[in-house]
Amino acid sequence: MHRLANPAALAPTGARPVIGLVTDRMDWHARELRKAFAAAGADVVAFDFSACAIDTQSAAGIIIAGFGDRLPDAVFVRTMSGGTFEAVTLRLGILHGLRECGVPVWNDARAIERCVDKSATSFLLARTGIPTPATWAVESREAACPIVRRETARGPLVLKPLFGSQGRGLRLIRSEDELPAQDKIAGVYYLQRFVGVDRDGFHDFRLLVSRGRVVAAMVRHAATWITNVKQGGKPVAAVPDAEMKDLALRAAAAVGADFAGVDIVYGADGRPTVLEVNSMPAWSGLQKVTQANIAAILAGDLLATIATRARHGAAM
Repeated sequence: MHRLANPAALAPTGARPVIGLVTDRMDWHARELRKAFAAAGADVVAFDFSACAIDTQSAAGIIIAGFGDRLPDAVFVRTMSGGTFEAVTLRLGILHGLRECGVPVWNDARAIERCVDKSATSFLLARTGIPTPATWAVESREAACPIVRRETARGPLVLKPLFGSQGRGLRLIRSEDELPAQDKIAGVYYLQRFVGVDRDGFHDFRLLVSRGRVVAAMVRHAATWITNVKQGGKPVAAVPDAEMKDLALRAAAAVGADFAGVDIVYGADGRPTVLEVNSMPAWSGLQKVTQANIAAILAGDLLATIATRARHGAAM
């Protein structure tokens, strides 16, 4: 394959930009994004990674379903379906390749890798000096047991799937006897200090960041310590203060995300701490409690990025 002097030449021609929307199904979020991009003057081609390929004999070295021998003007990654380690690696490789070809990708492979792997998120947050619960990630029960014995003297730990979302698979650990067998947790024990506080129930905050600003926020109330909306948490509109906004923006920047859902909780000391950063956040619950059109904001911000790159060159 010859080296591309101008990768942008492979983008679709025409006045309207064409956005590749990565999704495994046309759910509410995908439909809202398609409608928002259309209203903003862009066309959308939805595709699943399973229909894409690396092809070093093609012009760009990548085949994106629905684009023939050309590339999108930009790609918005709404969801990445599960698969084997090899399949997920290939999908991330395609996203890396798109970035190398000068195609803006929201979020790109680096941000997705850093957020899907919760231990990488924790590492980057702590390394950047962002308040986040103490975290340990080890590969054996033998290594996890002494951590639990030592740390539960100060209070319980939360065991989370290293790859997981929507509050599924969370366990509160108060003793080493509560640690599951290694084959029940995919071989990795990701443990985090439990910082939730029962204040007439539990609650935390979800802030949605896009292009360097907080565009919407909610507080999630629940009777139990798992507050995710999919697990029964009730979303309520929230107005974050300056400190919370700053934490959310710094957290998104730490993982390199153009847009992100940042989860923040107030601990027993009354200070906010970042629990997680989601690079492919859902926002149906958040949309119910905010007047902002979230899909329109995300679409507008990605199109603004395309326009900025066009003015200043793809080397940005």
